[in-house]
Amino acid sequence: MNTMSCGRDSERISRHELRGTARGDRRSAFGITVTGKKQKRKHAELPAGGAGTRLRAMHSSFWILLSVIVLFAVLRFRLRDAPLERDEGEYAYSGQLMLQGIPPYRVAYNMKLPGTYGAYAVIMAIFGENAAGIHIGLLLANAGTSLLVFALGRKIFGTVAGAFAGATYALLSAEPVMLGLAGHATHFVVCAAVAGIFVLWDALESRRGWLFFASGTLLGLAFLMKQPGIVFALFAIALLAHQWWSRPEARAGSMQRLLLLVSGMAWPFAVTCLILYAAGVFPSFWFWTFTYARAYASRVPFSDGMMILRSTAADIFFQNPAIWLICLGGVLAMFRSGVRKPDRFFLVTLSLFSFLGVCAGLSFRPHYFLLLLPAAALLAGVCVAAAIERLQNLKLGRAASLVPALVFVLACGFSLMRNQRFLFAADAATFCRRMYPNNPFLQAQAIGEYLRSQTPPDARLAVFGSEPEIYFDAQRKSATGYIYTYSLMEDQPYAVKMQQEMIREVTETRPEYLVFVDNEFSWLWQAGPSRQGFFDWIQSYIISGYERAAEVSIARRSDHLLGDSSKIYVYRLKH
Repeated sequence: MNTMSCGRDSERISRHELRGTARGDRRSAFGITVTGKKQKRKHAELPAGGAGTRLRAMHSSFWILLSVIVLFAVLRFRLRDAPLERDEGEYAYSGQLMLQGIPPYRVAYNMKLPGTYGAYAVIMAIFGENAAGIHIGLLLANAGTSLLVFALGRKIFGTVAGAFAGATYALLSAEPVMLGLAGHATHFVVCAAVAGIFVLWDALESRRGWLFFASGTLLGLAFLMKQPGIVFALFAIALLAHQWWSRPEARAGSMQRLLLLVSGMAWPFAVTCLILYAAGVFPSFWFWTFTYARAYASRVPFSDGMMILRSTAADIFFQNPAIWLICLGGVLAMFRSGVRKPDRFFLVTLSLFSFLGVCAGLSFRPHYFLLLLPAAALLAGVCVAAAIERLQNLKLGRAASLVPALVFVLACGFSLMRNQRFLFAADAATFCRRMYPNNPFLQAQAIGEYLRSQTPPDARLAVFGSEPEIYFDAQRKSATGYIYTYSLMEDQPYAVKMQQEMIREVTETRPEYLVFVDNEFSWLWQAGPSRQGFFDWIQSYIISGYERAAEVSIARRSDHLLGDSSKIYVYRLKH
């Protein structure tokens, strides 16, 4: 079997390439470089179809890549007006505050690092402070990541493998079962991480110091987007260590390259800490992103985490089994098709570190699996490319070599068919109702617009529930930093202190409007005397000074907490 080697692929089919080089190198039919020992120049043995087949394979893979990227860009654009879900609402509200000059963690608390807040602020500054603008920014980030996956796969495994890898990423990253159409932080983590790994591969080949620093910077930004992004920085260090171990000739200057890489990783976080310290919010930032985050990550017992993993992984796999079987086929192809050991180490290690990121907190939420997609997409690319080469080597004819590509296209079609009720929804509102049938995101948008019309720009609001998108849609500041109430309901050591702090902040501010979200998914309410006492306070506080101004029903199936059904209640201050 031919052996794959890393190196830049060239689409030019020249006489020199067809005859071979002094080293005996030649290109396989799908763009993977095949190397042999040093030998006299002679005609290379070509797969069936020769140069024409190679060109057709490359052109076909490019068309499939572009078609998939354009298709999902169009689908995302159609649904750009979909109401923000709660994670998007958190990032959008915090980004909105940043555009107003208010630093993170001052009037909005959360345990995530501020990189995604900054990304949202940039997107909104360009495309507008609304759901459509945010989703257009996500569309561009996703398309860019797909192209980066293609470029990385092309650099290491060849053009065809890279093209199918990019197409696989575009497809899987839009999976509704992974909440891929929402602007979660994991999209931005992956975008920065793949860019950093791509630059790192160039750095390892050229040994240019500034490339190591640039790669580290991009990987540092991946961590800044969300804490699990650190796994890609660790992967980069492992890759550099492996090169040092396996290639003695590369050891000269290796410590300098490591220092440049780590320095690049560190400076974005260091500068962020300095900025937040100067803004006076560093203690709050550190508490939420490290102290509380550590307590949050240790809540789930290992046995429960494994149950969640099995359930979530099964949902993701069986929603699109054809594509995932192709990804799994890449594991077999990687060991059976002669992939070089360094490239095999790259892909295996990337997969392992990516999965480590998915395991953060053992909660295995569906969108965490987006971190695994670059590795899975590269495996799919290797599988399809290896299958094409195998058929070409068997000399079964030109049409036979296109069968793997056809299988991939059919798998994409199967995925579209399985997700048609979401991807081809009549409009954005229909998509939201189908995607989140028991969550209040559509209603929260309406409440936010109502509050914007009823209040002056400097009005303060308090939302009892985990729906920060209401603040964003209302374009009004919160009376409390607790834009999520999940932390108040959790079994963690800071819960009671957080309840007391929210009570104090709301009482001191005396907001013009209160919103109570009477929905289990906005609270994840757990029984307990301290939690019941907090709800008793909410009821008494509302009765003491507020009157009902509006209400809207949420869901057909949902547990309610205080009211007579699952609704959002709006109360205004009595005068």
